[in-house]
Amino acid sequence: MLRIAGVQMNVVFADRERNLARIEEALGETARRGACLTVFPECAVAGYCFENLDEARPHAEPLPGPSTERVARRCRELKVHAVFGLLERDGQRVFNAAALVGPEGFVAGYRKIHLPYLGVDRFTTPGDRPFAVQPAGELRVGMNICYDGAFPEAARVMALEGADLIVLPTNWPPGAECTADCVIPTRAMENNVYYLAVNRVGTERGFRFIGKSKICDPSGRVLDEAQHEDETILYAEIDPEGARQKRVIRVPGKHEIDRFADRRPQMYGRIVEHS
Repeated sequence: MLRIAGVQMNVVFADRERNLARIEEALGETARRGACLTVFPECAVAGYCFENLDEARPHAEPLPGPSTERVARRCRELKVHAVFGLLERDGQRVFNAAALVGPEGFVAGYRKIHLPYLGVDRFTTPGDRPFAVQPAGELRVGMNICYDGAFPEAARVMALEGADLIVLPTNWPPGAECTADCVIPTRAMENNVYYLAVNRVGTERGFRFIGKSKICDPSGRVLDEAQHEDETILYAEIDPEGARQKRVIRVPGKHEIDRFADRRPQMYGRIVEHS
């Protein structure tokens, strides 16, 4: 069994130093409590509610870059992995991104593919890289960000690529309660994977964030959750083999399901047609 953690935290707008210090502090706490992987919210380094691209660009950085190096240094001291949200700069483009780092340094970045008309996503470039699964110690981890969770294809691709755990750094505002309550357990259940969604809290430029972070097991059962808008840390013990064994036997010979073996991709063509 492996322990994972999600840090539901307030984020200080445009204050990289304070946000990184909070990430480092929380990593020390979760490591002391045995977590091998800790996940932080979307845009946890820079904040989210930028008014235009010119305002956001000074707070974006390359991947790997200063923030990933700093968090990786802390991970190296603690022998743990972390996923956190930030703004990535690539030439003139800015991406809403997440980074996976560990004792070995920068492991991988992810660029948010589905962009709502909200906050900095109004100005960032849509992600241009395929969904992928990355190693984090003994875990195989897939990354999405916030609105990506509303698209079942995203989680399904990573589950097909062998993810044990899908992580969703997010900035859910009011209106996203159903996503927190219903979508996260569904994504876990329909893909037979662990799913960890980590939201932020607090208010930024008039936008309130609702918390409600959640960890679910491959059956969709909630392992830990925050039913509030306060800072907190979630923990859960997970067994990667539980995600890798896709066949569920409820009554031997009478009630057995395998949502991967039972798929019929030849019938799904309409999903990937351009409308």
